[in-house]
Amino acid sequence: MISVLFAVLTALSNGTASVLQRRAALDVPHSAAMRLSLIGHLLRQKVWLAGIGLVIVAAVCQAVALATGPIAVVQPIFVIELPAALVVAGFVMRVGVTRQVWYGVAAVTAGLALGMAAAAPVGGSEDVEGTAWIPALVATGAFEAALIAAALGTRGNARAALLGLAAACGYALTAALMKDAMSRLDADGVVGLMTAWQLYATAAAGVGALFLLQNALQAGSLVAVQPMLTLGDALISVTYGVTLFGEELRTGWWLLPQLIGVALVTVGCVVLARTPLATAQPAPSRVR
Repeated sequence: MISVLFAVLTALSNGTASVLQRRAALDVPHSAAMRLSLIGHLLRQKVWLAGIGLVIVAAVCQAVALATGPIAVVQPIFVIELPAALVVAGFVMRVGVTRQVWYGVAAVTAGLALGMAAAAPVGGSEDVEGTAWIPALVATGAFEAALIAAALGTRGNARAALLGLAAACGYALTAALMKDAMSRLDADGVVGLMTAWQLYATAAAGVGALFLLQNALQAGSLVAVQPMLTLGDALISVTYGVTLFGEELRTGWWLLPQLIGVALVTVGCVVLARTPLATAQPAPSRVR
């Protein structure tokens, strides 16, 4: 299935990008938090630019995945981005992959498989009726504003978690807008895509989500950010898939294994984010 393949490639690219961006964020002074100067600091770091390059690769793969499959199938697959990145990093850097990592990988993989099998997303349209976007955008804006306001009232890992969830919401919105934009390409060709407001809204939402993620990574540890980012993106994307695209999930007693799957993914993400590969605080990079 093409959509699954490209979703996996997206997860791998995004997971590696998160690690590179976290490394770069460690060099940014705390005084730059929630300021545009944060991006200025990051732009001078090659490791951050490499991360952005992988984000672009991920965006292309994600567009292909969303154009060929339901959003409720594609987005949840992204929960594998953290385990994939840690395993690859362990082999590339020749650092032993501990049992803790493998336990986390097993929990995330089993949780994803169980949740997807129980939910069995099907159906749905390729595009969204124009007026349906209005309540969705209003609700998303209100949710984002509440999360950011709460984050500004705290600090440390609490702020990181709230901003991580805000970034997740932004990335989920980006995926929904991207899928709707890609449907214009299928229906009306390149001209239809280039004249669709969803294309430009995708770019705006993506930049906003990236800004929130950089602040989340700068505010606290990966263990606070990654579970909120990973699970938030998956669950909010499923919500968009059901409400905007009319995709259907199994309900009734099937909700129980779905919740168990979510719990396994949550535990796996926390375990992985606490491993040395994820929590290591490298010395400030001198590569600029």
